[in-house]
Amino acid sequence: MSFHDDESSDLGPAGQSKLESFLFSCELSSKVPFYTFQGDEEEDLEHFLELRTVCLGEGAKEESNVVEVTAMNHQGKTISVPIANLHISCLPMVSLGEFELKAPVTIRLKAGTGPVTVSGLHLIASQVDESDLSDEDDEDDDDDEEEEITPIKPAKKKQKQ
Repeated sequence: MSFHDDESSDLGPAGQSKLESFLFSCELSSKVPFYTFQGDEEEDLEHFLELRTVCLGEGAKEESNVVEVTAMNHQGKTISVPIANLHISCLPMVSLGEFELKAPVTIRLKAGTGPVTVSGLHLIASQVDESDLSDEDDEDDDDDEEEEITPIKPAKKKQKQ
């Protein structure tokens, strides 16, 4: 499952990038307490993890389950931040909105035995080739011709007699 979206970015000479989106999910437990998300090593691709929900799975115990993420901050330093403290009786799920992190990202079950499911989107940003842009520009030019807007003329005032 994916979608394509053209978005303005600092990528590429024309300032255009293509964004692909794929479902992401991992389950953390006492047996598998962490998951590391990494993108491909291709030079022209950037991988992001957009976390959406963290939720307790079937069989979770009456205990606190703390989930933390480890990723790079804006200065390139590794930082760990707790993102959820789940408990089966009062807070079994947390919605994170669109919590976006650049790969690599490690998700860890810091406390508790789980199971905890973390889900979201794997986003891949890639450069748009100039040849792709010229094809799209041609299509856009055709649309402009069809959508030509005629100028609006001002209303005439009635003269009093």
